[in-house]
Amino acid sequence: MKNTWLLCGIFLLSIIPCLAQQGNTSTLSIKEIMQGDDFVGHLPSNPQWSLDSQTLYFDWNPSKAQNDSLYAYHLKSAKTIKTDFETSYSLPSSGGVFNKDRTLKLYAKRGDIFLLNLKTQGLIQITRTEEYESAPHFTENGTKVAYRQGNNLFTWDIATGSTVQLTKIKSAKKDDEKSDKDQWLYEDQLGLFEVLRERKAKKDKTEEAKKLLEAKGPLPIDPDGKSIYNQRISPIGNYITYLTTKSPTNKGTIVPHYVTESGYTEDEDARSKVGNAPYEYEMFVYDIAKKKAYPVVLDSLEGLDYVPEYTKDYPDKTYENKNRLDYIDGPLWSEDGKYAVLDINSNDYKDRWIVLLDPKNGTVTQLDRQHDEAWIAGPGIGGYSGGEMGWMPDGKSIWFQSEKTGYSHLYAIDVSTKKTKALTSGEFEIYDPRISKDKKRWYFTANKNHPGDRQFYSMPIGGGKMQQLTQMTGSNEVNLSPDERKMAILHSYTNKPTELYLQDNPIWGKSKAEAKRITYSTTKDFDSYQWRDPEIITFKAEDGEAVHARLYQPNSDTKNKAAIIFVHGAGYLQNAHKWWSTYFREYMFHNLLVDNGYTVLDIDYRGSAGYGRDWRTGIYRYMGGKDLSDHVDGAKYLINELGIEENKIGIYGGSYGGFITLMAMFNAPDTFKAGAAIRSVGDWAAYNHGYTARILNTPVTDSLAYRRSSPIYFAEGLKGDLLILHGMIDDNVHFQDMVRLSQRLIELEKHNWEMAVYPVERHSFVEPSSWTDEYTRIFKLFQKSLLDKN
Repeated sequence: MKNTWLLCGIFLLSIIPCLAQQGNTSTLSIKEIMQGDDFVGHLPSNPQWSLDSQTLYFDWNPSKAQNDSLYAYHLKSAKTIKTDFETSYSLPSSGGVFNKDRTLKLYAKRGDIFLLNLKTQGLIQITRTEEYESAPHFTENGTKVAYRQGNNLFTWDIATGSTVQLTKIKSAKKDDEKSDKDQWLYEDQLGLFEVLRERKAKKDKTEEAKKLLEAKGPLPIDPDGKSIYNQRISPIGNYITYLTTKSPTNKGTIVPHYVTESGYTEDEDARSKVGNAPYEYEMFVYDIAKKKAYPVVLDSLEGLDYVPEYTKDYPDKTYENKNRLDYIDGPLWSEDGKYAVLDINSNDYKDRWIVLLDPKNGTVTQLDRQHDEAWIAGPGIGGYSGGEMGWMPDGKSIWFQSEKTGYSHLYAIDVSTKKTKALTSGEFEIYDPRISKDKKRWYFTANKNHPGDRQFYSMPIGGGKMQQLTQMTGSNEVNLSPDERKMAILHSYTNKPTELYLQDNPIWGKSKAEAKRITYSTTKDFDSYQWRDPEIITFKAEDGEAVHARLYQPNSDTKNKAAIIFVHGAGYLQNAHKWWSTYFREYMFHNLLVDNGYTVLDIDYRGSAGYGRDWRTGIYRYMGGKDLSDHVDGAKYLINELGIEENKIGIYGGSYGGFITLMAMFNAPDTFKAGAAIRSVGDWAAYNHGYTARILNTPVTDSLAYRRSSPIYFAEGLKGDLLILHGMIDDNVHFQDMVRLSQRLIELEKHNWEMAVYPVERHSFVEPSSWTDEYTRIFKLFQKSLLDKN
């Protein structure tokens, strides 16, 4: 009897994990892999060197504390220790600017300004206020420090320690103008009463004296209802520049919170929808000696009257964009204060101008115009406030990045002669360029060997042969020591999460120095599984282009002839690469799927990063066009080359991946039998302006692009089983988007869809319980729809 109970107990213990796995035959469980860092391990990040290049600091959390802590690796002892609070608090910022001879470093930290003497290691805290100080820079030939506090510009004298306020933003409030009646009464009162006339005369004299004092004080700037940004003073202290902007009135949206501490529904104000009225920017120069302010004149820029090509599709509609100028970044001054350069974007995202500013009169000379019929972007180019740019060592040329050849590369242009030189070239891209300390060479990252492999390189300052400094395949994010003799490398491979390595810089020693690993972060549970290294393959798209993808295949004896296609998010990201993915939960889920016999294909479809301009802009005016057909062609590859059965292909993804999933289920219903759409865009007219207007223009000016790109207009095409999953407090892709789509599906009398909602989740889920529920439902969908398993 006792043995019988023992056997029953063993049987029950063995069946419980099976029930928990819900049909999953993998040794992995969905619950464990959805624990995120607690399952994988808390990985190192943010490496930063001490100024003497002898200690490497980094954020890490090997003990699973509430938050990451600061750790230090000491080169002499080769030991890693956790630092105390005081060390972390006093550590200089990794950013900042140097004076001309690099003896002083200026930086902002915690809203205060600090000055560090690199020779004596003496540190001066310039500000210690409750106000927020930022953007420190040297001026007056390095004798003073300039910084912003609120909207105003201040200088601090290094020798005397005195602080001077340079600007004074006037109150936007205006005195009310008198009506004709009130003006008559005012003048009548003064005419009647001597005492009022005497008091007015005294007041007028006081105001005149006050104006004389104000003339000696800070520059008064009248915002006239506008906001003031980007106040800067020139290196020799003779000019102040600032930017004004008039914010348009754009109606926002409301995101309700249903699960709250108060027990009441609470509303959150969120972004507006695409199609915002553009901001109006204007830059001004203030001549300090002449006490005169004047605008920067930009009406000479080439192509200001450009009318986009897409408007030809609307012959009966008048296109109007009276002021195409968007954010004006800069000026970027040469060290001697002789030259100043501005970086300017257009508000339709199709132009970028680099111009030389003449501060004496506010005029500009165009140096370079980058134009794209689609939109300006690419590594180092298409940020919201311009691109990367800097001065070459000669002090008369600037460097910048451009997609002129179809890939983002380095260029230099002489600001006097306008002669441009390409410093790099080829069918690869340059990332994060920087000039060496001795100003004789470049350092940058590039995907020269393979689109999915990023290595660190050096190159002569004038261009030439690129020397590869890192050797480990995958991603290599390098932080050079101040003396540039050591490289801290955040390295990862496809199935190996990010760890911190230390390597000698081959420039100063061995041509192929070995990297030493100094962190071990993964957990025992993570290490106990043999994670797959998916094959990077290419297949041919319908237009003949080669599409890169990750391929996960099961063993022949476990293959169930079903396949899942994963769609990465953001559109412009890259996932068919050779490093640890930001989609690491999905990567682990794919291993679990393969254990269950599924083949998994993870595609870098049209629009993905890493493949140059033409690939990047392949979705212009038609999201759900080539990006969707790339997935349909991927399905054909699975069927024709790998023996997958036609009626056993599912698709899933989040954000942009959710959007493609919806388009696949609606517009390619005979290809995909089941789809899981996570935090999906259902109507691009409901998304944000900065992202969507680049790709689709605006709904008012280009309604055709929005109609053919938005899933809600194609919902009638649904045939297969659709699972929609969305966070209810998503402040990026609003939950309202899926509520609208669900109403559309209801009206179309579609019954083969379900929606799971997550009341406490935003766009990026946080709670492991939400992740677990989400992917359990996705797994059950594929099991039931593709394999007829409950």
